[in-house]
Amino acid sequence: MDNSSTILLKNAEIYAEDQTFDKGFIFIKDGKIAAVGPMDKLVDFPQSAYSLVEVLPEGSKVIPGFIDLHIHGANGADTMDSCDEAMKNIASSLPQEGTTSFLATTITQSIESLSKALNVSGNYIREKQQYGDAEVLGIHLEGPFINPGKAGAQPLEHIIDPDLHLFKKWIEESRNTIRLVTIAPEQPGGEELVRFLKEKGIIASVGHSDATFKGVREAVDAGVSHVTHLFNQMRGLHHREPGVVGAAYLQEGLKVELICDGIHVIPEMVKVSYRQITSDRMILISDAMRAKFLPDGEYELGGQKVFVADGKALLEEGTLAGSVLTLDAAFRNIIKFTGCSMEDAVKMSAENPARQLDVFDRKGSLKAGKDADIVILDSDMAVSRTYCRGRLAFCREGSE
Repeated sequence: MDNSSTILLKNAEIYAEDQTFDKGFIFIKDGKIAAVGPMDKLVDFPQSAYSLVEVLPEGSKVIPGFIDLHIHGANGADTMDSCDEAMKNIASSLPQEGTTSFLATTITQSIESLSKALNVSGNYIREKQQYGDAEVLGIHLEGPFINPGKAGAQPLEHIIDPDLHLFKKWIEESRNTIRLVTIAPEQPGGEELVRFLKEKGIIASVGHSDATFKGVREAVDAGVSHVTHLFNQMRGLHHREPGVVGAAYLQEGLKVELICDGIHVIPEMVKVSYRQITSDRMILISDAMRAKFLPDGEYELGGQKVFVADGKALLEEGTLAGSVLTLDAAFRNIIKFTGCSMEDAVKMSAENPARQLDVFDRKGSLKAGKDADIVILDSDMAVSRTYCRGRLAFCREGSE
């Protein structure tokens, strides 16, 4: 199937941008959503308009594709592998979990290694993407401009202070594809870089940071608008110093990432955080590394051994090293942990990241004129099919 096919999906629960249709249809044409609505409006479109008509199974739900702003790798590949094959592997693997676009995320490494990864990723984004794969919307630079005291799985030996001159070089090497930067704004040079990011329209995210509540508030004034993986490797909430977590709760200009696997943040704290932050500001991410979709065993992240077992990815000394979380699992978990609605889960997994990246004009919801990035969930909320820009990218065996 190519992206010029005309496809009608019907008789499903459709989570459209402005309303939910208990029994609705969605019409895909030339890689875009041509129409979406209730079944009684289908008469407006003649049968001859479609090359393929699919009556979806009872209990099916149609939602916009997930957008992952923070993912290092999957299926044995990592952004830091710095090759087209790795990028293609990640992009072609993610539709099985319902992810239709993402930011290729780096990790703290040597300046030379990061330059190479940024160059390869930038060229891939600009010239080598393919329909039927998840779209790489840009690069998330996580490290090396972080606080050594909050390194986590980021290799200490390569952490450096924020460096505007170096970052300008990386913008050029990446072909202007860096869209989000995780930074510890309290480090020397942090405020200067944050102000530059804001000027360039690049998202500045506080993360791997020991900033105080006051420090984050000042960073927000300078241009920070995002929080990297809430709770993990940041100054926590204290009754006399609210820290980065307190700022995430109270600074309404911040969008807040959450790894909703029940491991990085236990379900009870997910619920507390959801009530404070709400679906208006929360963004579900995976922070996944190369072991996602693969069996338990020994893997690698940032040149370090990572041991994966029972859903956890750990360094040898026991530090969490990213995750193996799939975004469809995160989607189910946020509903289970918080009791939020499907509409709220869609907002946190698709709309909010699209708005944050300023691509909501074409992604993040089911609306006529937008990219046909579409996920079909079965009655158990598992992904049965995924369309990336109108092309069938994943079909679970037995769900044809």
